[in-house]
Amino acid sequence: MRADVADERPPPPLPPRTSFTSLLDGFFFVFAGFAAVWLAWLIFNQSFEFGWAGIAFFLAFWLVLAYLVLPRLHRILTTIYVPDYFIGRTRTSDGLLGDPVNLAFDGDEEALHAAMRAAGWTRADEVTLASSRRIITSTLTRRSYDEAPVSPLFLFGQKQDFAYQQEVAGNPAKRHHVRFWRTPDGWLLPGGRRVDWLAAGTFDRSVGFSLFTLQVTHKIDADIDVERDHIIATLVAADPGIRVEILRDFSTGYHSRNGGGDTIRTDGDLPVVRVGAPTEFVPSDATARSAAGETEASAGLGNVEASPAAPGGEPVAKRAAFESPLRLAEREPVRRMPRPSATSFGVVVVVLRVLAGIVWLAALALQWDQVVREDLGIVVSSDAGSAAASDGALVFVLAFFGVALAIQALLAWRIWAGGNFSRIAVMLFATISITGAAIESFTGSVEVTVRTTFVTIALDILLLLALSSRDARAFARQRRPGRPAR
Repeated sequence: MRADVADERPPPPLPPRTSFTSLLDGFFFVFAGFAAVWLAWLIFNQSFEFGWAGIAFFLAFWLVLAYLVLPRLHRILTTIYVPDYFIGRTRTSDGLLGDPVNLAFDGDEEALHAAMRAAGWTRADEVTLASSRRIITSTLTRRSYDEAPVSPLFLFGQKQDFAYQQEVAGNPAKRHHVRFWRTPDGWLLPGGRRVDWLAAGTFDRSVGFSLFTLQVTHKIDADIDVERDHIIATLVAADPGIRVEILRDFSTGYHSRNGGGDTIRTDGDLPVVRVGAPTEFVPSDATARSAAGETEASAGLGNVEASPAAPGGEPVAKRAAFESPLRLAEREPVRRMPRPSATSFGVVVVVLRVLAGIVWLAALALQWDQVVREDLGIVVSSDAGSAAASDGALVFVLAFFGVALAIQALLAWRIWAGGNFSRIAVMLFATISITGAAIESFTGSVEVTVRTTFVTIALDILLLLALSSRDARAFARQRRPGRPAR
């Protein structure tokens, strides 16, 4: 097929880029960011109200600022100015540019795992509460944790498929590590080269604070080429038959700092490592010319190879190198996303509010006469009619708020199951509650303190931050088999 004909083929249809629910999600995401700023300010003010106990509030202020406010603000801003296509850089969960892509691999997953294990690398654990607790304790006690998890970085809109690492002298603060992403089917690197995996390898030299978010994180060595070459050296030492192809000057831009603010230096070369048995292929003229003119084999490691063709000798259909995660996701099979921790946290907050409401209703029922007399200023006489009216009012109040609590419990269950409408409904109620409290606070009618409405406002803001996060949104809006994209 002629190239000009192939280029005229229309791209596959995309799901709607905007919808009412996606606009609502965008609003909640931004609103939660500003609400988090207000929460940090409230906590900071409270730190001056309790003497030495205010130190705990100041610690809470740093936690909210570093792990809620700044990440959400970065996420909002980077959505605007960071390119949403492949530029040879990963992205952090906050949307910042992360570690550069400095390795590529050809071969299936089983062969890649076997090669890494043979080279003395240990597969990193997934980030869970247990693994996070273990890496904190191992860092503080300087005890070895060979399988310590690595923070998530994103490429093609997806977190790394897996990661490998090597600890240095049993010190969890120092380690070699490399993350791997499977490339989408048919996707080509800039220049037309097809690879199965992309990877980002860096060396953690210490633990410190992120320049951009103030979070505690690992600090990487600036010269990432040393780590790239170390990874290749371990693979070749374990299997001298491994072939390495170098794409010279693959990437030279966007390399200044990573998502933690650490300086980055690289020559921009991209080694392509073939693991496992070679794949039989018939190179097309275009890929052969590209390989001959733009790639170079490493000394003693084999000849340069061209990209494979489809079975029967037909050239592989070329795809744009710069494709957005939205288009790439359309070509991927529907995979059920596991329930993220943000969704679980949001459900826990809703359930806690329901339980608190039940306790409040029970206390109201026990003290109803006192509430009517002192708070409402109504004097209930001892005759049967007045008593019946008071009891009827109590039943109405209990029924009304009981139904409201039952609806909240139902919404919590639906959010747990992945219901998008329920998630939006809960965020809408939280937004109304936060807005009302903010208006009362800014107009001076109600002062927000720990003794008044601070806890309720904080829970509403944390709930909104959790359910408006990217993971919670993706879990609720993911495609189910047999259903159209939402």
